[in-house]
Amino acid sequence: MILWIVVGAVVVVALFVWAMYNGLVKTNVRVEEAWSDITVQMKRRLDLIPNLVSSVKGYAKHEASVLEKVAAERAGAISGGGSVQETAAAENALTGALKSVFAVAESNPDLKANQNFLQLQEELVDTEDKIQASRRFYNGAVRELNTKVQMFPTNIFANMLGFKKREFFEVENQAEVEKPVSVDF
Repeated sequence: MILWIVVGAVVVVALFVWAMYNGLVKTNVRVEEAWSDITVQMKRRLDLIPNLVSSVKGYAKHEASVLEKVAAERAGAISGGGSVQETAAAENALTGALKSVFAVAESNPDLKANQNFLQLQEELVDTEDKIQASRRFYNGAVRELNTKVQMFPTNIFANMLGFKKREFFEVENQAEVEKPVSVDF
């Protein structure tokens, strides 16, 4: 009788550990998938930027510094850094540079009416929306994984099995992001 109780207890503990491990793996895979979604959308944006810059160049020759900044920030975003924080910083800088291009477009009626520019602007806005959605999905998956890695009793097994907390994809300076773009001529 005692042997059956011990075997039953071992089976219950094994099932519990198995379920926790599978839950951690599932959550970790969700984080990786979410990060992949972010990188796909950022790549799409990086591919659209040269077309946008080309369409703006002809109309805003006097705004070469704005276009150079976009090109420089794009290069920085392409090289990235690898970590979530470095990638977020590069992407935030690129977003700010793109806001400057759109501000230049607002001040140039011919460019605002250009069909090619309007289409590119629409695609970039759509891509920015997708990046934001991907960031929210990533941060939700990271929150779920971090919660599991920190909560008892999962934290014991998570640490033994090598599951670690992940970084959130955050805006470095929220006030800077919300600040309107200034354009001086």
